[in-house]
Amino acid sequence: MDLRRDKSCERLSRPMKKIPGMIFAMLAISAIASGADNTLGTWKYNTAKSTAAPGLPPITSLTTTYEGIDGGVRITAKGERAGGLKIDNLTTARYDGREVPVTGTGTAFDAVAYKQIDANTVFTERSKKGGKYNVTVRSVVSADGKTLTQTIKGTGADGKKFSAVGVWDRQ
Repeated sequence: MDLRRDKSCERLSRPMKKIPGMIFAMLAISAIASGADNTLGTWKYNTAKSTAAPGLPPITSLTTTYEGIDGGVRITAKGERAGGLKIDNLTTARYDGREVPVTGTGTAFDAVAYKQIDANTVFTERSKKGGKYNVTVRSVVSADGKTLTQTIKGTGADGKKFSAVGVWDRQ
């Protein structure tokens, strides 16, 4: 039998050509599904590149650590605001969009909900129970992994709309 003329061999080889692309797609999906999160690590707030949100004195120093847990993240923030107001809080949340409490001091909010969009992007909603404060935060890690930029939009404790940008440097 002459295999050069046998069309059944051609039909068998076509699916084989698609395997590298299918493997890449499966790996990309599994990375997201397995919880790849490039926001994890320790970040230092860059006061020179950030714009302050209203409601509290501006941040003078802040270090935040994002630690991966099963299906979510544990966030520890420690720092200070102008006038000596301490920032010291802890949050543990899953990426399911469900609201969880924020414990500690130095923030305008006491509840937060997280959703992971992809390995470099996390969407957060922050609110104050019984108050007017309600903002959304889109956190994006730069391509080189060295900068985290947070775009903040919403309503401050005073009921007025505002927007701000927080820039963080990886430590």
